[in-house]
This record gives sequence, structure tokens and C-alpha cells, in this order.
Amino acid sequence: MTSLPRWADTALVPLFSLALSLMVAGLMVLWIGENPFHALGIMLKGAVGTAYGWGYTLYYATNFIFTGLAVAVAIHAGLFNIGAEGQATVGGLGAALVCLSLEWPHWSLALPAAVCGAALFGAAWAAVPAYLQARHGSHIVITTIMFNIIASALLVYLLVNVLRAPGQIALETASFPPGAHLPTAHEILGWMGIGFPKSPPLNISLLLALAGCMLVWVLIWRTRLGYEIRTFGFNESAAIYAGISPFRIVMTTLLISGGLAGLMAINTVMGEAERLLNNAVQGAGFVGIAVALMGRSHPVGILLASVLFGILYQGGAELEFHMPAIDRDMVIFIQALVILFVGALDNMVRFPAERLLAFIARTR
Repeated sequence: MTSLPRWADTALVPLFSLALSLMVAGLMVLWIGENPFHALGIMLKGAVGTAYGWGYTLYYATNFIFTGLAVAVAIHAGLFNIGAEGQATVGGLGAALVCLSLEWPHWSLALPAAVCGAALFGAAWAAVPAYLQARHGSHIVITTIMFNIIASALLVYLLVNVLRAPGQIALETASFPPGAHLPTAHEILGWMGIGFPKSPPLNISLLLALAGCMLVWVLIWRTRLGYEIRTFGFNESAAIYAGISPFRIVMTTLLISGGLAGLMAINTVMGEAERLLNNAVQGAGFVGIAVALMGRSHPVGILLASVLFGILYQGGAELEFHMPAIDRDMVIFIQALVILFVGALDNMVRFPAERLLAFIARTR
């Protein structure tokens, strides 16, 4: 048996996993009496065939970049943070409190403050599970998933009893002041003389997500802290022997992870809704797990995987509209198949690929 070369591990295995998931999804579409190739064409055209589709695809991808980076940073330290959903929820609370606190004169002043608020609140929500893991050995998977539920309940309580606008029935705050509204892709490209539809909620947060990819790459592969994180994740005993503090690494890594997840709120809360809503995260924290796994915890891979899942989300919405036989549950099922194959069933593709490479090596 031989290990997979890097090109096969980072590209071939995810592509085969994706192809298998689409094959199974196609069989399900065929089973209900629809043409799977026609369905695939509708998905691709709806997601990347128009500027409107690209706007929504990249909007969804922005969410997944933040949560994927959050999960990936923790994975490098050998920690499985599945609390990005709750951390992004609380990050939205931090961003909303900052935006509602002042009559901001311009978004260029409001955005840095909201970034700090969202990141600090997200990191604070990850701090308790981090401390329990570092000091008491509590399993990070259990504590972070429990904190997802607590975050959801906390937000509902605050929206009902504290933050809801006077006279408002819906669970949402008052609208942010105009100075806290982020420029959209329509406005940014309009300044450059490029036409773009108004309706997609794509905004300047995409640039923030791309900057996050670059900063995470620098952190993990170009800093001493990143080296210690990777060493700790690869071999905890060797890291301790080398003088690396487990408490410092666990706390620091999960604080960074929680802060990245909290930044997702800049896109949804500040960029799209321009107010704090209940359930603004909409499962993006859990999709971030699949994005990090498919992207092999590398910022470039996470960027590509995020765009893929953005295509699935936007294309799924178009498919649901144009093919009534394929309802919302079927669309969710197709998305779940991709997550299942690229995440949980990764070894189903990896082991045959390793055997094939070993056979080719023997024959040579």
C-alpha cells in the first residue's frame, strides 16, 4: 500500500467523491421521473449562467469561506470545532450591537468596528469550550455542539425581550443606520462602469473573506504560532516534549476559530439583512465542516469548495423553482449527499485510489 501523492489527495479524491455524490443524486432524480442531465443543466445555469446567479452563488460562498476557515484552523491543531454555527450566531449579535450603538457617518468607519465586534463575540463564545477542553479534558465536539443550541436560545431570548424594535412583531432588531450599510456588488461595480444586478445580496464582505483566506495561509504556514499549531495537531506528545504549551495552543486556536466564524455575520447581518434576525446563519456553520474537509483545510481548497457549495445552494433554489417535482427536501437531500461523500465517505474513494497507485507502482 502506498500513500496518495499530494495532487491526488487534494484534487483527485474530492473530485471523485463529488462525482459519486452527483451520480447517486442523478439516480434519485431519475427515480422520480425527471431527467438528471436536464436538472444538472438547470442548476448550473441558475448558479453560474447569469450575473444574477453568480451574485447569489458568491454570496453563499462568502458565508462558507468564513465558517470553512474557522473549522480548518481548529483541524490543524487536531481539534474538531463543530460550533461554528453558534459562534457565527453570537458574532451576529456582536456586529448588531456595534452597528446599533452609534449613528455611523460612513460604512468605512462602521465596518472595522463591526468586524471587531463580530470576531470578539465569536471568539468569546468559543472560549468556554476551549477552556473546558484545555483544563478539564471535556471533548470539544460535545461542548461546541451544545453551545450551538445555547447560542440559538440566547438569541431568541434577546430578540424577544431586549433587542426587538418597538412595535415590531417579527424577531428582529431595528434597521441599522444608513452609515452602517455596506456597499453591494451592484454599487462597487457601478463605480467601475460595470453593470451588475441590484437584487443579489453580494457585498464587500466577499473581499473580507478573501483577505481572511490570505491571513489564515500566512498564520498557518508562515508564522511560529502556525508551526506550533500544526505540530500540536500532528503529534501532541512531541509538541509537549518540544516545550509547546497545550493550554496555550488549544485556547489560541479555538479563539481564532471562533473569531473567524463570527465574521460570517458581517455578510449576513450587516451586508444583507442590515438588521439582526433570528437564524441568520441558516446552517452555514455546519456546511463549513464539509467545506474544510473537501478543501483539505487549505485556504485555496476552502475557497474552491465554498464556491462549489454556493453553486449547490443557488442552483438548488433554481432547480426547485423550475422543476416542481423536485421539492425543497430533494434539494436538501442532494446537498447532503455531497457533504456525505466528500466528508464521511472520503475513505471510500481514498483506499481504492491507494490500491490503484500501488498496483501501478508494482507493474512499473
